[in-house]
Amino acid sequence: MIRLRTNTVYLPDIVGKGYGDFWRFKGRYKVVKGSRASKKSSTQSLKVITEIVENPHINWLVVRKVERTLRDSCFAQLKWAIRRLQLDRYFKCSTSPLEITYIPTGQKILFRGLDDPLKVTSITVDVGSLCRLWVEEAFELTSEEAFDRLDESIRGQLPNGMYHQVVLTFNPWSDKHWLKKRFFDVDSPNILAITTNYLCNEFLSESDLILFEEMKKNPRRYRTAGLGEWGIVEGLVFDNWEERVFDVEEITKRPSVKSAFGMDFGYVNDPSTLFCGLVDTVAREIYVFDEMYQKGMSNEDIIEKVTEMGYAKERIRADSAEPKSIAYLRKHGLRNIRGAKKGADSIRAGISLIQDYKIIVHPRCVNFLTEINSYTWDVDKFDNRINKPIDDFNHLMDAMRYAMEEFDGRKGVRLMTY
Repeated sequence: MIRLRTNTVYLPDIVGKGYGDFWRFKGRYKVVKGSRASKKSSTQSLKVITEIVENPHINWLVVRKVERTLRDSCFAQLKWAIRRLQLDRYFKCSTSPLEITYIPTGQKILFRGLDDPLKVTSITVDVGSLCRLWVEEAFELTSEEAFDRLDESIRGQLPNGMYHQVVLTFNPWSDKHWLKKRFFDVDSPNILAITTNYLCNEFLSESDLILFEEMKKNPRRYRTAGLGEWGIVEGLVFDNWEERVFDVEEITKRPSVKSAFGMDFGYVNDPSTLFCGLVDTVAREIYVFDEMYQKGMSNEDIIEKVTEMGYAKERIRADSAEPKSIAYLRKHGLRNIRGAKKGADSIRAGISLIQDYKIIVHPRCVNFLTEINSYTWDVDKFDNRINKPIDDFNHLMDAMRYAMEEFDGRKGVRLMTY
């Protein structure tokens, strides 16, 4: 229970069920892999705010792989938790710099991205100790060494009764990720590693539950996105890729390089995406340097976002299944957007083209990395692979196909499958 002058909040009614062990655990590592709508991020955000209020020595560092993703995810989630706990008057939320301050004591919730390592390793606080770390979407951290460096920054002497703690939350896409071996395949009193799913979320609406019922028609997807189990990644469509930092300006200086932009339209439950790449037609390399990936975007939102990113004047190939959207975007700011050509075998032909290139992905393109690491060939009812990709993890993959359309000057190309 939280009590402040005019507030009395009964936490069990707000947090709900399913996270008792998570809430009470005091070991070094709390690791939660959970399905969509499993309450993992909302529960963690409530825990962050509760600890700040209850203990004047605690400060939190909140981290994602890319700093720009924090404002619309963790920062927004923590503001929700503050409102949910009726503590608005006690917290100051600022966006420049991105931080949250507990006004009565000056304690901080700080936000950093691993794309700027110096900002992560050189953090100090004026009040109390920086003794808590939350890594959201930990699956984005493809390097265990990067996590180790981050983990080592949460150290130092603490008052009696206090402890350091690292919390990792993520969606469990691949069983090949280092997180599984590091935290789930070991038995340690210093680790709490749990799996949660939508079944422990009593706050879901009837329409939310219907979505999961529909998901059961695809058992493989339901097992991962519905029940929170590890995804078994076999038969990747693209295995010719690597994650690497590169200088965009240096790449663009090559005479054989052209830009490539592709857009896939989303709906309420699917993201609208923009693929931003550089294509070296001589070296046969695709450099993925930026992305847009956001749900619930109107056409006006897309125009605003693409303009903000600086790509409004670029030639963009978009999903031709949305001709009205393309016409609207062209009329209201994205003058060079055009529909991609679609045919009976356009998906496999586009995949075939891309398979002839090596794909280099900048670490900041976290959604692209998630998709390309999960985009596999589908299976038939006997679990045999077929020459058709799954209808999932394909929003940026489709956008990349559209973007690459103008580079397809070949005929009679053999499709390399699984």
